[in-house]
Amino acid sequence: MTNLVKVCPVAELPVNLGVGALVKGQQVAVFKLKSGEIYAVGNFDPFSEANVLSRGLVGDLQGHKVVASPIYKHHYNLATGECLEDESVKIPAYSVVVQDEYVYIVA
Repeated sequence: MTNLVKVCPVAELPVNLGVGALVKGQQVAVFKLKSGEIYAVGNFDPFSEANVLSRGLVGDLQGHKVVASPIYKHHYNLATGECLEDESVKIPAYSVVVQDEYVYIVA
């Protein structure tokens, strides 16, 4: 059975900015894009070894929706967690469900 962890109301997510959430003991960065799409990835940046991705910039790079780490500027695909600059590095990418105007992370 899938576990849904309630994060926050959709209306409280800022557009094109990240927020941090604690999901089952893991720091998660949640982003709502201008299009209304919502993504969640691990907040830990493996290159800087800091929980900072929720403070990163979102955008489009090489046709992928990404977040850029605020420290070393590595780009992570919001859908898969893959690092565009180093394919051997990947962060967790979480499925997101919206129900009754709330954001849930599948954990």
